[in-house]
Amino acid sequence: MIKQKMKMSDKKELRRLVRAGIAQMDSCEKEKRSMAICEEVEKYLAESAARVIALFSPLGDEPLIWPLVEQMSKSLSVVLPRVEGDIMNFYTYDKEAMSVGAFGINEPRTGVSVSPCDIDAIIVPGVAFTACGARMGRGKGFYDKYLSQDGFSALKIGVCFSEQIVDHIPVEQHDVAMDVVIYK
Repeated sequence: MIKQKMKMSDKKELRRLVRAGIAQMDSCEKEKRSMAICEEVEKYLAESAARVIALFSPLGDEPLIWPLVEQMSKSLSVVLPRVEGDIMNFYTYDKEAMSVGAFGINEPRTGVSVSPCDIDAIIVPGVAFTACGARMGRGKGFYDKYLSQDGFSALKIGVCFSEQIVDHIPVEQHDVAMDVVIYK
């Protein structure tokens, strides 16, 4: 856990510090902790009435949640994001209809677009989180824009490694907090 206060202008430095901490994890540790995160998310969602779950395609420094995508898609409606210009939309997940899209992220190339108001729970990645739910993304604002849309009321679950938990994040007015953060 990074324990230092940062000013608004220090987001770049905070991102650097957090990424350096993640880079020190070996692949076996990352996989083990990712599995534990997936199990916790699954338990948390089992207690909810969520039927439509928004997940994400993990990048190299994010928890490996593909097993969760596969498992949940067997019994629930799973949707994944696709970046379209400067916005992000969610589409139904079909394992056979995925391709590398914006920023090198695996995205649905086809599928049904899902309205923000139809999503019951969303699993959100980030560069850093506080245990109380403040989140700092990669700096493009895709998730903050999506989560701020009219009608969006889904349960917001941030997921990360413990190296990404910090005491303080310089929060701006447009930043959307998570309802819960699950980390290992």
